[in-house]
Amino acid sequence: MAGAIANSNLPRRIIKETQRLLTEPAEGISASPAEDNLRYFSVMILGPAQSPYEGKISFLLCSSSELLCFFSGGAFRLELFLPEEYPMAAPKVRFLTKIYHPNIDKLGRICLDILKDKWSPALQIRTVLLSIQALLSAPNPEDPLDENIAKHWKTDQGGAIATAREWTQLYATSN
Repeated sequence: MAGAIANSNLPRRIIKETQRLLTEPAEGISASPAEDNLRYFSVMILGPAQSPYEGKISFLLCSSSELLCFFSGGAFRLELFLPEEYPMAAPKVRFLTKIYHPNIDKLGRICLDILKDKWSPALQIRTVLLSIQALLSAPNPEDPLDENIAKHWKTDQGGAIATAREWTQLYATSN
């Protein structure tokens, strides 16, 4: 894949950012470009610890010498696309995994200022993905994309967190 990226006709900046994402992934985030479109990325973000989106690592002893580790919940799939105008325009990002979050709607669109009016060409794909991961730690019901979830979060935060945990276990599997 690295050779295909380096030999592509992508702008040098996108090549460098992509190579860094592949060789120095941020903790809990993986992003790789599609082979047929190097501007389109498949992304996996693990829900942060101590958040309702956190995954659980389980261990299973198969025999006296074999320990099997598996991950349940907390693995969110996203897609990221770099428009022709990138880096002058923000990447297009959306969740493919269903998630209960006031700043993410049913279509997976994300309410995050750096994807809209606070975008700067100084930001990078890595920064965007880290910001989305941080949003999972700190939902903001005061600036919602889903009004019903935001209302639930404001009136019954404990219930909203329980629902977010339940959806994480139901929908955010690593498979």
